[in-house]
Amino acid sequence: MTADGRFRVMVTDEVDPEGIALLRGSPRIEVVERPTLPPAELLEEIAGYDALIGRSATRITGELLERGERLRVIGRAGVGVDNIDLERATELGIAVINAPGGNTVSVAELFFGVLISLVRHLGEADATMRAGRWDRSLLGGTELRGRTLAIVGLGRIGGEVARRARAFGMTVISYDPYVSAARFEELGVERVARLADALDRADVLTLHVPLTDETRGMIGAPELSRLGSRALVLNLARGGIVAEDALVDAVRAGRIGGAALDVFAREPLAPDHPLRTLPGVLLTPHLGASTSDAQRSVSIEACAAVRDALVSGDLSGALNAAGVGGAGWAELRPLMALTERLGRLGRCLLPAGLSGVELRYSGPREEAPRALLLAALQGALRDVIDRRAINLVNVHHVATERGIETAWAQVAGRGELGDEVELRLDGGDRSVRVGGALLGEAHGRITRIGAFRVDVAPRGTMVVLRNHDVPGVIGRVGTVLGEAGVNIAEYHQARLQAGGEALAAISVDGRVPIEVLERLGSLPEVLDVRQVDME
Repeated sequence: MTADGRFRVMVTDEVDPEGIALLRGSPRIEVVERPTLPPAELLEEIAGYDALIGRSATRITGELLERGERLRVIGRAGVGVDNIDLERATELGIAVINAPGGNTVSVAELFFGVLISLVRHLGEADATMRAGRWDRSLLGGTELRGRTLAIVGLGRIGGEVARRARAFGMTVISYDPYVSAARFEELGVERVARLADALDRADVLTLHVPLTDETRGMIGAPELSRLGSRALVLNLARGGIVAEDALVDAVRAGRIGGAALDVFAREPLAPDHPLRTLPGVLLTPHLGASTSDAQRSVSIEACAAVRDALVSGDLSGALNAAGVGGAGWAELRPLMALTERLGRLGRCLLPAGLSGVELRYSGPREEAPRALLLAALQGALRDVIDRRAINLVNVHHVATERGIETAWAQVAGRGELGDEVELRLDGGDRSVRVGGALLGEAHGRITRIGAFRVDVAPRGTMVVLRNHDVPGVIGRVGTVLGEAGVNIAEYHQARLQAGGEALAAISVDGRVPIEVLERLGSLPEVLDVRQVDME
């Protein structure tokens, strides 16, 4: 952040001007446009920025992320994030945001452009006409109507392809184990349980999945052997999903009818690559999102998401902070702030190292529990990373790395006081419970500390003191604080039974010096005393 409190954002790789204008429209953002820089120059400059937005031309390496000590967000004006070290970004707490919806229509339309070109031999027809020939009798094609289209991956693009395929009269089936039955029903697509089932029935096979360890090489020689001799294979998703050597062999041997590729394992495609001279194969140079409409859409989408992440903390667009943000983000933030403070409080009261965090949420928001669990972990684990602060992006990674077990549960409907959160923090053979409630829309209160019911605001500095319930203890505690010049903002005393153990939750202005805490702890009635910074 700059001296005047603005976020500094570098925009590179020819991001569309409409996206840049959206960023400039925020008074809290300073935009610096840079052409695509050589890696060495980018390494030298990145330390001065809170966010970087670009396309595929700039590689976001682990070294670059390390150098960008102020970086909070990386924005990718496009779908793929192959050029970003996502794992290292997550470790460092840097949100990675892409634009998954902006190029959907452009890719779906290109799919049908190349498919029709294949089945009607349009590329060859054009070439023969330019050569002065009239080979009409040699260029007979087939219709799409009645053919079976097998879609692997029924996400945004796969869904748009499915809708258009039905308009062509195609039978549409799909394999996607990660999509609900409701989506298949909505799109009018038949679900197949196994990839092999889709291959066995496909006249046209199309891939619309990301490149991951699971999908890399998922269409190789064994899979291609299941297709019919007239089947077509189209890959407009990511290079590497289809094994290119196996595809070349299958086409050459006539085991499949042809293929169309817009993406390749290595780009640009080598000039001497066998795909370039293979009959029956249509090649395009990664044109899926290369329309003015798509470039404008992905730029606006990515820039808006980066703006929201910086200015309001909304991480709904972040690939590495799934479940944080979205339409109800503004409404959820006060509850997350309360839960983060409950995490701080619980960890401070736990005598041993943290080994587990369990969250119980009473409220109507189905999207809330995961985000609240991350907020609780953020509070419990804050400041455990030397160079960067814990945040919602990296906190789950940090917890997992340290072997901290997590769980959450939701109780439908609000609690007696409104939306309620309760945490149980485990460490060694001890556990601590703390709880709070959101009264109204933004008024958070701590309502439970251990077995005690309390009512105190989670602000400023809180002193939590366990004591014997005897006459005069409140006065003696107040005297110690008053003599030390510590102003008490709020004092809540709770007990389980008269004469037993009691608890005081005391909000004070400023931090209490360690020697004052020691004086409190030395009072004969006091069992222990802890201090928690709630700001």
